[in-house]
Amino acid sequence: VQLQASGGGSVQAGGSLRLSCVVSGRIFSVNGMGWYRQAPGKERELVAQIDSNSRTNYGDSVTGRFTISSDNADNTVYLQMNNLRPEDTGVYYCTADIKAPGQPRHEYWGQGTQVTVSS
Repeated sequence: VQLQASGGGSVQAGGSLRLSCVVSGRIFSVNGMGWYRQAPGKERELVAQIDSNSRTNYGDSVTGRFTISSDNADNTVYLQMNNLRPEDTGVYYCTADIKAPGQPRHEYWGQGTQVTVSS
């Protein structure tokens, strides 16, 4: 099972980016997906989550600016980031709660994609 994230980059404050993350490999089910981020010198923090029923949860600092969505048929999660701020800079990691053949259900992590917002 692999999670491949893409869509990071560098933008100016007020700009937008859209991140994508696709799950590949043999799986039985994806029970929820999400995004975390880690800024230099800071702990990793939740950005957004979406469950298999499309219920969402956002970190306080991104509520109203970021939108998480998913395509369950393609096992893909998206993060639309609008009105970006310099403090949004960091490495963004996608996660997925997956049941794979021969494995207990647990959370898988992608490799991370860099987002840099300049003032």
